[in-house]
Amino acid sequence: MSASTTAPPSGTKQHERSQSHVAFDNTAVSQSASSMRNELNRLVESVQDPSQRKLFEVEMDNFFSLFRRYLTERAKGEKINWEAVKSPDSKEVVDYDTLEEDASATSFLDKLVVLKLNGGLGTSMGCVGPKSIIEVRDGNTFLDLSVRQIEHLNRKYNVNVPFVLMNSFNTDEDTARIIKKYEGHNIDIMTFNQSRYPRVHKDSLLPVPRSAQSPIGDWYPPGHGDIFESMYNAGILQQLIDMGKEVVFISNVDNLGAVVDLNLLSHFIKSEAEYVMELTDKTKADVKGGTIINYNGQVRLLEIAQVPAQYTEEFKSIKKFKYFNTNNIWANLKAMQRVVENNELSLEIIPNFKSIPADKKGESDVPIIQIETAIGAAIKHFKNAHGVNVPRRRFLPVKASSDLMLVKSDLFTLSHGELTIDGKRFGGNPLIKLGSHFKKVSEFQKRIPTIPKIIELDHLTVTGNVKFGRNITLKGTVIIVCNDGQSIELPNGSVLENCVITGNLSILEH
Repeated sequence: MSASTTAPPSGTKQHERSQSHVAFDNTAVSQSASSMRNELNRLVESVQDPSQRKLFEVEMDNFFSLFRRYLTERAKGEKINWEAVKSPDSKEVVDYDTLEEDASATSFLDKLVVLKLNGGLGTSMGCVGPKSIIEVRDGNTFLDLSVRQIEHLNRKYNVNVPFVLMNSFNTDEDTARIIKKYEGHNIDIMTFNQSRYPRVHKDSLLPVPRSAQSPIGDWYPPGHGDIFESMYNAGILQQLIDMGKEVVFISNVDNLGAVVDLNLLSHFIKSEAEYVMELTDKTKADVKGGTIINYNGQVRLLEIAQVPAQYTEEFKSIKKFKYFNTNNIWANLKAMQRVVENNELSLEIIPNFKSIPADKKGESDVPIIQIETAIGAAIKHFKNAHGVNVPRRRFLPVKASSDLMLVKSDLFTLSHGELTIDGKRFGGNPLIKLGSHFKKVSEFQKRIPTIPKIIELDHLTVTGNVKFGRNITLKGTVIIVCNDGQSIELPNGSVLENCVITGNLSILEH
């Protein structure tokens, strides 16, 4: 990131980095980069097929550029200049309610592509395979719901909106098998893979894989900021442009609120923006989310990891930073092509420190680095880029069983793959917190065989060995705490309103 170093507080002593210190850092960067380059060349040589080797070489070249930039920025130790961070103005973040309804907006649908980020696995919810194949509502998976939405759009307006999936090497094979079931549907589905980069040893700064055929655990997908280069390298970007498409709507596959919105599509085209980020109002649950800022007169994305420690609480403030990034992005395809071909992209680097389990028992885990980027950071590279503050309904992610309970409930109705909140609901969504006993989807389904009625629920917390009966109604604030070694079984037909349940509760069948 090109930013000024934060000035020290008055009265503190500042130590200038000596020329010898800087020279040492530069030498260390050059040596690490040279060693990495040699290792990457060796990986490329391990690919036998010439056409595959060429593709792999492009991927390793892109990785090397990212790695070298990581080394350089780490050596410089630059931090964001907090004094230059300002709240965005009304042109930089437009309110959704001010967007004009446009009767001709449907004519823009033929220019549109819908793309879902489909690189994640369902492991955090105890599932095997791509997260997008988890059943979320009425027997439908995330993918099913997306396909139904776009198919309905194509049929209703007699258009052809293609559906594109950016997979990772973790999800590609399973996804290819699953999407065959949509072959008879009124929808064109295209897929491509994001890059496969080598994990890096934290200590030696050398790649973990010893050859291109090394096990899957030696590699990683480098975050969704990789979409621009991956889409370009796969030829999908050019293919869509050749089809006459101009706009891509990008979102996470697990965000059930990210549906095509004609007002946003019309605004994107008429504002001649190359990039629009959907933001929504922060709540206490979202204080760590990235936000749009004005930085030295330029629109930028600011993530909590970039914030100096002494300003973290200010970053979390809802007063100064009112919005957070939903990761729903609208982008111009030709502009995406331009920033890749002109090497304009310089996305903020996110070093992700992890560890690989040891091969042998008794050995310690291997610390590694994954160098990643985020799609939101690209906002600074596009003309007329800005945010739109959208209603909360456009951000409905399913990250845990708590979210699954919400989207499966009577709070929403399902029509043509789209979830709509019940008109009888007053206020926002209830806050639901389910403990570790509910983490795996299989356990969640055993413990809550039918979802309670929650139209009038404000807050639910459940921890411990708790099982729900059928036809239960929850209202107001309900807290259920079961201590270790005990169990709570809620009887069929229970109505729980503004109550706390603790201890043992078991209803015997007669």
